[in-house]
Amino acid sequence: MSTSSREQSMGKRSWYHAASLLWIFLIGMQWISFTQESWYTETTSLVLWTLAAVSVLEIILPFKTIYRNIIKAIVLIYILHKTLIDYSVYIPYGTLSDRTEQFLLHLTPYIWFSLCAWVMLEAALRLVTTTRRILVFLGVNIVSMGILDSFTQIPLWIEVAWVMFAGMGWLVCQHFRNFQLNYPQGWKRLLRYPYKILANIAIIFSLIIVASVNMPEVPPTLTDPYTAWRNYTGSSTSQTGNGTLDIPSSTESGYSREDNQLGGGFNFDYTPVMSVTTNERSYWRGETREEYTGTGWDDRRRVSSEDVEIGQTLENEDAGNVNTKQVTQKVTMLNDSVYPILFGAYSITEVSSVNGENESGRMLWNANQAELHIVTDRQQPQFPKTYTVVSEAPVIVEDELRTKTFDDLYGSNPADDMYLQMPSRFPDRVTELAAEITASANTPYEKVALLQNYLQQNFNYTNNPDLSRKVSNDFVEGFLFDIREGYCDYFSTALVMMARSEGIPARWVKGYAPGQMSLNSDMQAPRQPGSEIETTYTVTNADAHSWAEVYFGEYGWIPVEATPGFDMPLLTEQPDVQPVDEPEEQPEEEQVVEEEQAPAPEQAASGIPAFVIWAAVAVLALWVAYMFWRNRFSLRFWLLRLRTGGPLTPEQKVVAETERWIRYVKRKGLTRSGDETLRESVNRWSQAKPSAAATLQELLAMFERTRYSPASVTSDDWKAVYETASKLRKELKAERA
Repeated sequence: MSTSSREQSMGKRSWYHAASLLWIFLIGMQWISFTQESWYTETTSLVLWTLAAVSVLEIILPFKTIYRNIIKAIVLIYILHKTLIDYSVYIPYGTLSDRTEQFLLHLTPYIWFSLCAWVMLEAALRLVTTTRRILVFLGVNIVSMGILDSFTQIPLWIEVAWVMFAGMGWLVCQHFRNFQLNYPQGWKRLLRYPYKILANIAIIFSLIIVASVNMPEVPPTLTDPYTAWRNYTGSSTSQTGNGTLDIPSSTESGYSREDNQLGGGFNFDYTPVMSVTTNERSYWRGETREEYTGTGWDDRRRVSSEDVEIGQTLENEDAGNVNTKQVTQKVTMLNDSVYPILFGAYSITEVSSVNGENESGRMLWNANQAELHIVTDRQQPQFPKTYTVVSEAPVIVEDELRTKTFDDLYGSNPADDMYLQMPSRFPDRVTELAAEITASANTPYEKVALLQNYLQQNFNYTNNPDLSRKVSNDFVEGFLFDIREGYCDYFSTALVMMARSEGIPARWVKGYAPGQMSLNSDMQAPRQPGSEIETTYTVTNADAHSWAEVYFGEYGWIPVEATPGFDMPLLTEQPDVQPVDEPEEQPEEEQVVEEEQAPAPEQAASGIPAFVIWAAVAVLALWVAYMFWRNRFSLRFWLLRLRTGGPLTPEQKVVAETERWIRYVKRKGLTRSGDETLRESVNRWSQAKPSAAATLQELLAMFERTRYSPASVTSDDWKAVYETASKLRKELKAERA
């Protein structure tokens, strides 16, 4: 039985036991970071608290293993009970027996997550006890995360880096533990000089940090199996068809492929996407999202859709009882990207043609979200090069809508509950802020208008927000209270969630802004009575955009723009509405300069904090300075060796040190005439500086012994000259003072 095992059985645990728990807990946190994309929030919180509680109790409880486990079980039951209540999984009521029964009924499946986390932590702590096992354990974790990073949409390089960091710390602790057990006396001596150990650790980590920051970006030499397979089948990892897996390969703007992790920044990409020839300027709508997760929008929903054919009328379940204007859009794609939907103004009512033909591949219409999906070949996905769609754009009577109360709008026209969905732990201060902003409003329209104005007037637009200011884990709360700047994803998501907190149904929409208007021959042609002028808009990746749609009962879904600098082309019956056939100058320029993409998750928070880098640089600078000071003799003699052309003997080093202190006293006014011997000079200097006379005579004796004595000179002799010369410097400084 090993020493470590005997200690644990008696309830005694060493510092290594606690350190191992720390590194295992850190590795477990990286798996929680991965699984929180698919787990419920309460499950993630439960597992996190389980790991933390087990780790702390394992360290602090001075009992035998069996008693510690009993206490851990009691604490975990309490954590389970509190978590289920906090996240409203069940609401306790009635007598104690009733509450107990409710609790037991809701334990599944949460208890299994908690128990699995406990068992895995205990197993790792007790089984991974040697250097070889630690290396195998780390290898399994790193390889697993690498595979998941390649075959899922979740980037895990940050998690892999943390696992590597934890592994290095664990191996260092293992090394010191072995040293402690095998060389107890040496360990005690080592403890007397802890600063040397800490300094060496700091230097090693500083070297790693500085090297990683300055490492040039080198393209991969080998292609990972997933990318090789996608290239072999003829599909690109940067394209997305229906049912295909996409991993963003850049940080450029463009139509978002996933929305569950919003944030980060991007660079504008003005690569053309499509041209749209239409009789009405509009936002080119793509898809909607309903479920907000706290970090973004859940894009894994499955909706009921029906097959549609070209020429078939598409019904919109929530179109509203308002007048509409027919909008025809002839779309020509300008690149080879593959999208899961056909873009068009809200709401598409008919597909007239695809690739100039009256027949096409399979199309699916989602009447609830008004989305037109297109199904492509998974092996070789292809998006239509051209298509024509007809939309019915709602014409809103703003003055009338402004007066409609909640009962007027939603009494007989209630919205689906999913458009009022909010996470169980949605931040209270976001809800309180929305209530404060809309306190003076009496109708849903007025409340939405106040929220829109607040966002546009109090927050700045930028494509690269300063994420270092973010404190909250909630995307909306972090934007409103910490970052206070961002692009359309930030503004549109904030508007949707604040509207929902006020009981107003809303959803998140992504697509493209109108784009840049092109002046063509049709604009110059004389207008025929009753005809409409068609305008062509060029849409680029920089025009990718997101906005909000708010449900106003009988009026249906109305788009609302919250992002500063954007002009939502909303049709109203007010006489001062800008004519559709006149070019809009300033808004058009803003649209081109503006836009966003779903940010690449790997860019967010992927860099090392600046203060860590500067601290590492400072440590290395101090270390370099110390190494120069420590090896100052070797450096000086190395320079002398370059002058003489060969290595210096101990006698030559004594002479060099003697010449050095003679140059020093000369600078202090003790000059030497050309015909004097060193003894004559030293005797004269001793009379001038009686306080340093003994030291001067000692240095003279060392020199004469080296020069004239038959005894051999050792390295200790020139070091003695250096130390005595240092003493002379102090004496001369003291006398001058």
